[in-house]
Amino acid sequence: MGHLDHAAFGWLTPVLSFVMACIGAALGLRCTVRALAATGRSRRNWLITAASAIGTGIWTMHFVAMLGFSVSGTEIRYNVPLTILSLIVAMIVVGAGVFAVGYSRDRGRALVLGGLTTGLGVASMHYLGMAALRLHGDVNYDPLLVGLSVAIAVVAATAALWAALNIKSPIAVAVASLVMGGAVSSMHYTGMMAVSVQVAPSSAALPGATVMQFIFPLAVGLGSYLFLTSAFVALSPTAGEREASASAQRPVESLAR
Repeated sequence: MGHLDHAAFGWLTPVLSFVMACIGAALGLRCTVRALAATGRSRRNWLITAASAIGTGIWTMHFVAMLGFSVSGTEIRYNVPLTILSLIVAMIVVGAGVFAVGYSRDRGRALVLGGLTTGLGVASMHYLGMAALRLHGDVNYDPLLVGLSVAIAVVAATAALWAALNIKSPIAVAVASLVMGGAVSSMHYTGMMAVSVQVAPSSAALPGATVMQFIFPLAVGLGSYLFLTSAFVALSPTAGEREASASAQRPVESLAR
């Protein structure tokens, strides 16, 4: 049995992964709030941005946390296609949940459906990412802890979508994002506690890419996307601000006539 270390770099990776989860949640919630106040193509675009933000934030959180994961007695590699698939699945399934909330007239049913779909998307991303692991040995899971991690993901996603539907102020969204980030991080580490590895020492080369060859550059790129998109959303006027600007211009136009 190999010894598993979930924080090989100390508190750096857990804290940084939590921050990435919070940024993704905050951006996704703000975009969903903007979407609910918009119509037509604008609503669709805001929902797409929300889905990409939440999916990217969750994926980045997972793999930043995995930077600190090590197993004694074996190296670790990652299957590149499966790793990319985990990101795509996160965005698509989270997108389905966000669109269900954004377009449904029955908010209660949409919240349940969206929370379930988004939560399962988060869990699918996590376990697809784990399936991408390549090491000398066999990876096994505790079914009870796996079930608990999926339940946490569903509850966290439902709570986040409820916040998007009911919370409008930036401060409240920030608090909700911290809660969401904590819940998603808890889901990740609950899922990791379910893992055990039976190491089979070998000198054979492992297939796949190392963390620094693939995971780290991709995580940095996606993290940069989150920061840049956050700046764009922060600088974009809200529906209320646009309406106030239009109202202020009407008297000026009347006088000009």
